[in-house]
Parts: sequence; C-alpha cells; structure tokens
Amino acid sequence: MTAAHDAYNFLHIDLRRAETTDLDTIRDLILAVGLSTERSAITATLAGCTYWIADLNGVPAGCIGLEHGEPNQEGSVSLLRSASVLPAARRQGLGRALALSALTYASLRGDRALYLFSSDAGPFWQLFGFVPVSSAEVLAALPAAPQVVSGECRGWIHTELAWKRVVNS
Repeated sequence: MTAAHDAYNFLHIDLRRAETTDLDTIRDLILAVGLSTERSAITATLAGCTYWIADLNGVPAGCIGLEHGEPNQEGSVSLLRSASVLPAARRQGLGRALALSALTYASLRGDRALYLFSSDAGPFWQLFGFVPVSSAEVLAALPAAPQVVSGECRGWIHTELAWKRVVNS
C-alpha cells in the first residue's frame, strides 16, 4: 500500500447545503480558484438559489450553486454556477460529487434543463452531458438569474461559452 493510498483512506468528504452564514465561504472559494478577482462582483445569494459546500476533512474545499429560473408553461430551468474546488483539494472527487449533487437536485425539483457558462471547463461538463449552446439561449431562459444579470451589466456574457444539459424531457 502506498502513502497516497493510506492518505486517501483518511479523507472525509462532506457535502452540505449552504446556509446564509456560508455566503462568505462561497465568496472565498470563488476568489481562491480565480472565478472572480473582485469580491464585490460575486453575485452569490441564497434568494432563489441553492448552493452546496464540499468540506474536505472539515475544511471548506469546494462549492457549487444553482440559480433557479421562474417556472413557465415549458417547465423550469436552472443555471449551474460557481463550481469551485481549491487546487490543493482537486483529484479527490469533490468536483464530481458537487456536480452530481446539483444535477440530482435539479432533476428532483423538476427542471427540464440546466445551463452554465464555462470557457475553461467544457470537457469536464461534457462528461455530464452538457452541450454547447448560444449565450442568447441562456439569456432567454434565465433573464433574471443573478449571474446572467451580472454578465449583461459587466459585458462578458456574449463572449462566454454557454452549455446546456436536458434534465427532464
């Protein structure tokens, strides 16, 4: 048995739903992985959103969020956002566990589709069935989502790569 194998046996991963008191932790994680360089620009909120935090051996090491759209005659959709795992905690399955938690939750709440923006992690999201779509499609589906509103105001949304996964058809 290798030392790495022994260390893996002692890892304790806990996924938990974020509470209001966790918003600073979420912002810290987003900043630490470089998804934002400006704390005040981070639109993480629990109003109309659900976030999870992954604790590795009792220390927050990752997060992911869903911004829920308003239901309409076609059903509801959500925007997956802020998927973050600290560099030192990568390759432990945290990103996969967080993604699966968000996908399962979206399915259980009846979302027909999930969207996300990602210029760098497309291959990761393709493993979960996401396919490229236009940012215009995301704007039409989730016009009031905090990340969409922020992206429009800050001007990055039209140059960012957008992705979609059908959840419940």
